[in-house]
Amino acid sequence: MSPLSPLSRWVAAFALAMACAAALAQPAAVLPLPADWYPESLAVTADGSFLVGSWRQGAVAHVRPGGGAPEVLVPPGSQGLANAQGVLADAARGALWVCSGDIGFTVVPATPSALLRFDLATGAPRGRFPLPDDGYCNDLAQDAQGNLYVTDSRHPRVLRLAAGGDSLAVWKEDPLLAGAPVFSDSHGAYVGLNGIAVTPSGDVVVSLVDASTALLRIERAEAGRAGRVSRLVAPRRLDNVDALRALPDGRLLLFESNAFGSGPYGGRITLARVEGGRLALRTLVAGLNDPSSGVVSGGRVWFIESKYGLLTHRKPGDAPIPAGVPFDLQSVPLPADF
Repeated sequence: MSPLSPLSRWVAAFALAMACAAALAQPAAVLPLPADWYPESLAVTADGSFLVGSWRQGAVAHVRPGGGAPEVLVPPGSQGLANAQGVLADAARGALWVCSGDIGFTVVPATPSALLRFDLATGAPRGRFPLPDDGYCNDLAQDAQGNLYVTDSRHPRVLRLAAGGDSLAVWKEDPLLAGAPVFSDSHGAYVGLNGIAVTPSGDVVVSLVDASTALLRIERAEAGRAGRVSRLVAPRRLDNVDALRALPDGRLLLFESNAFGSGPYGGRITLARVEGGRLALRTLVAGLNDPSSGVVSGGRVWFIESKYGLLTHRKPGDAPIPAGVPFDLQSVPLPADF
């Protein structure tokens, strides 16, 4: 084999350097979260950072896309934050919105469920918006005008906080938005909604807390009012769609936590295509431990495994809740061919 010329060696070295730089520029495929975090929801910011709420710690962590140790942006219990549920980054208003629940299993005091606003950059408290009629703030989505839509798990309704508004109001209430009771607490049964997304056309798609064979679509009427509710029927049972994400091309990502199913590894992430009143489905990853939420960033689907069962499936006489349970953000490619 003849030796490489100086120019060839330089070209090879330059190509290797560029490949290494490109590899370093790519986000890691797995990013660590704080121990015992029990994440429930996450959002992504304009710079590709992730914001991850903790159902147990009542806090929100900031995770950089390049890796490194996560930082706590919103400290535990700030502004009464308890079960951190839906998380949304509102870059236009510099706001971080978080649904705070009151189910328990937290290391902070329980407070009535509410929608909370924090500063997106600093995590400082910026406002608390109670839910009417002892509702439960589960998840939230935002439309192009900046209005926020909140699912209520105790009532068959979607609430709205108008852009610049100071209180939540009922946007749509309908018997079709109710499912079978999944569990009850001192406040009543959880019969309402779970995940929510606003589609590119402005319609709102929601999922029930209960396992179901359909999602529900609330059509957008004139002047932003809610229109009729219709079913988007799936070819199989959807196992507790905990979060929904609407993609710019109209597809939906479904995060099926299987939180009320049997066994800890029945969760999956599903890509859905809307075909009239029906859904076509493609499983992206299965065998997950309560994958309750995720986002798309850099052409990948980033998701969490919440491991709820370590908290909620406990019986009298069980050992104490284990300490130091690891959690992370994982990712898989988002396919373009479905």
